[in-house]
Amino acid sequence: MGVGKFMQTAANRDYSKSWQAPGSFPWIAQQPKEPITGRPYSVKENYIRCVKGEQPYWMPAYFYESNTVWPDAMEEHPVPEVDGYDWWGVYWTMVEKVGGMITKPGTRAINDFANWKEEVEWPDLSLVDFEADGKKLQKTMDPDRPHIYECVEGISERLHEMMPFDEFLMAFYEEPEALEEFFQKMADYKIESTAKIFQYYGQVDGVLYHDDWGTERSGFYSNEMFRKQLMPATSRFLKFIKDQGKFIELHSCGRNMQYVPEMIEMGIDMWTPQMRANDADYLYNNFGKQMTFCFGMEIPHDWKEAEIRKAVRDFVDHYGETGRTMLWIMTDMTDPKQDVVARDELYNYSLEYYNKLYHR
Repeated sequence: MGVGKFMQTAANRDYSKSWQAPGSFPWIAQQPKEPITGRPYSVKENYIRCVKGEQPYWMPAYFYESNTVWPDAMEEHPVPEVDGYDWWGVYWTMVEKVGGMITKPGTRAINDFANWKEEVEWPDLSLVDFEADGKKLQKTMDPDRPHIYECVEGISERLHEMMPFDEFLMAFYEEPEALEEFFQKMADYKIESTAKIFQYYGQVDGVLYHDDWGTERSGFYSNEMFRKQLMPATSRFLKFIKDQGKFIELHSCGRNMQYVPEMIEMGIDMWTPQMRANDADYLYNNFGKQMTFCFGMEIPHDWKEAEIRKAVRDFVDHYGETGRTMLWIMTDMTDPKQDVVARDELYNYSLEYYNKLYHR
């Protein structure tokens, strides 16, 4: 069988070269980070302690204290991230205002879901040089940070990128057996592709699994429907990750608090809930001992150093007790010193906080 038309570029790409567009999120994620020095314990060990609820030494600064494994060899979006097709035949367009890509309205890779087996061109991963891409990316990684594979376009997201969202939702009612079969085949693909990452990209400590499950008002599905139709395939993929000894972070936009019990049941260690759509205090007070949460804190541009340091201390005092919280420091980056000040206060104050809490 010949190479499918949407795999042609991936099959012939020179993965020893860097492909992402400068300034794009994948490009930023792939850039080397300066080593973190002066810490009494491994940054990686501390991060994993926080993810697993094992008494961290300090509260991690999210994203800053980890390396992102973003392979050029996974064309879930166009590579580089400019307008074009991914290897599923979905057309993406860049939205400069938000710095991210969306599927172009009206794009279809599936015309009739009942015929998805005939219509979907599944990526042939044997055609992709994961080994060359893995060698390239490993050179940029700080070995003292945890390495986290950014596994984008989850099992349900991928389907509604292939066809209009209303038809995706109707498939839950009209084609439940076909939907289950599709999700299970997608789980097979996720397992196969993630195994390639574990094989060729060196140290991989965890997986950041992306699958958006809701709007800013509620989840897309009832919990009963979620359990019946989305959990089986998702759980199988996540079990594969855990069986390889990796931790699981979840990226799932929407007001998805209703699914936290299911997240915990599926073995998800950590979730970064979308700000304003979810109630951080509710999540922390009800599930903060069973699951790690990363909560964001926005720092206004006009805040002075004293205000930043106080806000960070207040955050640690409010969310630190379980040992299962990370802080995502959010600034507009026009004043890089704000981020430096916030990280300095977070490390020093939380180190003292946990020394007292755990009687060290």
